[in-house]
Amino acid sequence: MAQNIYDDPDFFRGYSGLPRSAEGLDAAAEWPWMQALLPPVERARVVDLGCGFGYFCRWAVSQGAAAVHGIDLSQNMLAAASGATDDARITYERQDLDVLSLPPTSFELAYSSLTMHYLTDLDHFLATVAAALVPGGAFVCSVEHPLYTAPTSPAFVTDAAGHATWPLDRYLDESPRTTDWLAPGVVKQHRTIATYVNSLLRAGLTLTAIDEWGPTAEQIAEHPDWSSERERPPFLLLSARR
Repeated sequence: MAQNIYDDPDFFRGYSGLPRSAEGLDAAAEWPWMQALLPPVERARVVDLGCGFGYFCRWAVSQGAAAVHGIDLSQNMLAAASGATDDARITYERQDLDVLSLPPTSFELAYSSLTMHYLTDLDHFLATVAAALVPGGAFVCSVEHPLYTAPTSPAFVTDAAGHATWPLDRYLDESPRTTDWLAPGVVKQHRTIATYVNSLLRAGLTLTAIDEWGPTAEQIAEHPDWSSERERPPFLLLSARR
């Protein structure tokens, strides 16, 4: 079973205060790049895997989606999403994504934002997603970049020349990694880029795009504290088709 850290009161309190949690998709720095990977959603049946507060679900119906089904493990997240949703085209369900069950050939689009690095059974998850898509259906997802899940320290260090570096911890050794982020003991599954790509291929999906997101110069000008993210990309974005 995936770790349900979002129902930990301290973690949920801290997470709820993040800009992307309080303000929605437009406050997520990588959202324009994720949006660019999406196919047209008008009249599409959509599933949001790890839907959180439901922001993407509500965005999808605002773009004309026929139906959107949001799935999350966290009761806190689902309660908040349901409370903010008043469109009958959106439904929510509690499931553990490590043992995900979806009806076959039922969706034109599957979406998952910053969720898969919590899952222990990636192959089962992606095989289920692939089977749930109609032929030609799209899967668009993001995860914490493997360079982000494998450092020895959560902060960069400066070398003798004044360059920022991120010392890595056994990058090729895939394993659970425990970090203190918003609350102690948060477990994330460290995987390489190759593992994410090969898992998609094993599931029968065709990779159509890959992006290692980092902030642009314009974003750094607006948010100077983001400049360190140019040293290592925080997010890996992928899109694929069945």
